[in-house]
Amino acid sequence: MDPTEDRAPSPTDAPLTAPDNENPTISAAPEPEPAGGPRMLRALSSRNYRLYFSGQGVSLVGTWMTRIATSWLVYRLTGSSLLLGVVSFAGQIPTFVLAPFAGVLVDRVNRHKMLVWTQVLAMLQSFAMAILALLHIITVPQVIGLSLFQGLVNAFDMPSRQAFLVEMVDRREDLGNAIALNSSLVNGARLLGPSIGGVLIAAVGEGWCFFIDGVSYLAVIASLLMMRVPKAQAPANRGRGLHALREGWRYVTRFSPVRSILLLLALVSLMGMPYTVLMPAVVGKVLHGGPALLGVMMAASGVGALCGALYLAQRTTVLGLGRVIVSMAALFGAGLVAFSFSRVAWLSAACLVLVGFGMMVQMASSNTIIQTVVSDEMRGRVMSFYSMAFMGMAPFGGLMAGALAHRIGPEKTVAVSGAACMVAALWFATRLPSLRRVMRPVYREIGVLPPLEETV
Repeated sequence: MDPTEDRAPSPTDAPLTAPDNENPTISAAPEPEPAGGPRMLRALSSRNYRLYFSGQGVSLVGTWMTRIATSWLVYRLTGSSLLLGVVSFAGQIPTFVLAPFAGVLVDRVNRHKMLVWTQVLAMLQSFAMAILALLHIITVPQVIGLSLFQGLVNAFDMPSRQAFLVEMVDRREDLGNAIALNSSLVNGARLLGPSIGGVLIAAVGEGWCFFIDGVSYLAVIASLLMMRVPKAQAPANRGRGLHALREGWRYVTRFSPVRSILLLLALVSLMGMPYTVLMPAVVGKVLHGGPALLGVMMAASGVGALCGALYLAQRTTVLGLGRVIVSMAALFGAGLVAFSFSRVAWLSAACLVLVGFGMMVQMASSNTIIQTVVSDEMRGRVMSFYSMAFMGMAPFGGLMAGALAHRIGPEKTVAVSGAACMVAALWFATRLPSLRRVMRPVYREIGVLPPLEETV
């Protein structure tokens, strides 16, 4: 019998949600306090994760600088919302096409070495953007081509990064905290990067943002090379590539909690995440601002996302995350709708704080549930489908949002996007009771819930 068919979760599986009157613990035994620091920072007690956290923190600031610089460069050169969508599509479509195949490879090779190579290639892409921009010869077709190259790198980088995360923490129970801290890192950089980028763009142009981003990759490459990783960590090859791909597909489609979470993530990514693509147009046409205001708006979203990540970092249980996913997807959509009606900068920024909070908590909660449920031998493939849902759907959404904004305006497009996310949250809410029934036997098996004979 195929191990992915009608899969029953293993004893290491984590719960999706539980009734309010049930014991909110991860295991029957109390969780020990790690020696490496307070509960919110417990994953940093692992040396490899601590190295990764520090190196990635530097690199991500540069990454967010490049994102805002790329958007503003394209909008400055063309003034077109449609081309903003085209560039976003080029940068993310490789993830949709290649992520499932990348997941098969991630399950077969040394994930640590793959991460090193993806960071080196991403660094070269940033330096290429910097050279073209600083020489004032950069064109939109060149931006599209280099964005496509970065998308190819990301198609392999994201599943490798997600699958390698579990190998960087010494204690499996710290995985959820590591995911939350990683999200805090991403959104702390999201707060700093656009703010710094907006000032640099206004002062010296986009090219220096790309150059600083290229230099920042040296930090994460150095942190990866300093890690102490067991040599024999690559999983053994099992079967042909297409068979392994089908095996991964059956795994995610026949286990309803993972399937439902990925579907919601894909819907929100398709309809909601493209708001970032339209941000330069909203700032320019609706709020009548420039690159500095664009940096402030992106930073406001980062503030909300950082608060959301810190909220998740202090949680010590995965119980109730299903309900959290519903409420945060709805908050994300409502924030977008409110943002679309605002014509005042401070109110728009306040709405984006809510948008960032909802987006961050929903995404990280989904990641936490999937990472704890999935078996190690399938981790790369499952996380490739996670990448496909989270990043792979965004290019279609960006292209669709750009085309729609060209016809009805960016603010109305954002309103439609937010309303669609709220509908998706309502759909997932209707699925929670059936998902709870699937997962409850697992709760009892691992001691999260009391044995059946002890209940009344």
